[in-house]
Amino acid sequence: MAFSVVSNKSKKNYFLHARLQKLKGGQEVTLYYFAGVAGPLAIDALPAGMEVMENERTGLPMLRKIKK
Repeated sequence: MAFSVVSNKSKKNYFLHARLQKLKGGQEVTLYYFAGVAGPLAIDALPAGMEVMENERTGLPMLRKIKK
């Protein structure tokens, strides 16, 4: 089951996805994003050290590092 979060503003359900992106220098980074439909790149849990926050203006969920 894909990790999901409900927006407090729009009450819409968003699913967390991850994909690998290769940079020009050859390094690979993981990009995380939320989508309205769970696709094949949907992941089951939050990455370690990350938390979900919601943009107050748009109501869209975003990932950020946990503040210490």
